[in-house]
Amino acid sequence: MILVFGQTGQVARELARLAPDAEFAGRDQFDLSQPGRDGAILHDWIMARAPNAVINAAAYTAVDRAEEEEDLATTVNGTAPGAMAQACTALGIPFVHISTDYVFAGDGDTPWKPGDPVAPPNAYGRSKLVGEDAVRAAGGTHAILRTSWVVSAHGKNFVKTMLRLGAERDRLTIVADQVGGPTAAGDIAEACLAIVAQLAADSSRSGTYHFSGRPDVSWADFAREIFQQSSLSCKVEDIPTSDFPTPAKRPANSRLDCSATKATFGIARPDWRDSLSHILKEIETQTP
Repeated sequence: MILVFGQTGQVARELARLAPDAEFAGRDQFDLSQPGRDGAILHDWIMARAPNAVINAAAYTAVDRAEEEEDLATTVNGTAPGAMAQACTALGIPFVHISTDYVFAGDGDTPWKPGDPVAPPNAYGRSKLVGEDAVRAAGGTHAILRTSWVVSAHGKNFVKTMLRLGAERDRLTIVADQVGGPTAAGDIAEACLAIVAQLAADSSRSGTYHFSGRPDVSWADFAREIFQQSSLSCKVEDIPTSDFPTPAKRPANSRLDCSATKATFGIARPDWRDSLSHILKEIETQTP
């Protein structure tokens, strides 16, 4: 049995579709903001269930609010994953933990490699880095999968926001100097399941990996493709990040070098334009 942390989030919902026999631990099953001292309660909770593998698709993701709630973000994104990893080490099972490009400084224009120096630009990134370090320190079979710009037909994300605003307005100003790889939650879910299976067969593949959609694109150009595929006539005007200030600093460079993921697990970067097409079709079928 695979134990998945997360239930209503984008990746968790896709995992439920792909792995319906997995056990999903949402907030009602275990509140990751209350993992116990050094994660002891969460550790014991996992041990009692004795899963064959664990995937952590849960996180504190309110990037701007994290500037004021860094302790809470660090508990959910740092202490909790560390406890999960320790339990997996004790059970001798693989653990896949989803992380983020926000652990990097976000400068330059070269895709970030897994081993590049980290320097989170905001509280959210710092909290996720604490989790990464804790997972590695547990010493078990694991994969930390950093991703970026997650979108799906569910929840709150850039695609859903653009569809709403694009239907209401004939023109939008969108940041054009932040570049990254949009990544469909369904593609991330597929990658997590493939990695779990391969880690179970070969623990030497443990490590930190990157996974994002291709090609890299700006938010503005991503919006243009959304409008084109959805036949919305909304025009996009490029603006710099300085014209759209937010409480948390956003990285200008979210490009991820995913070559190690392809070499180790045979998982290639998906074309986000194809994934976007599937997302838009699913949204069309949803009941208003």
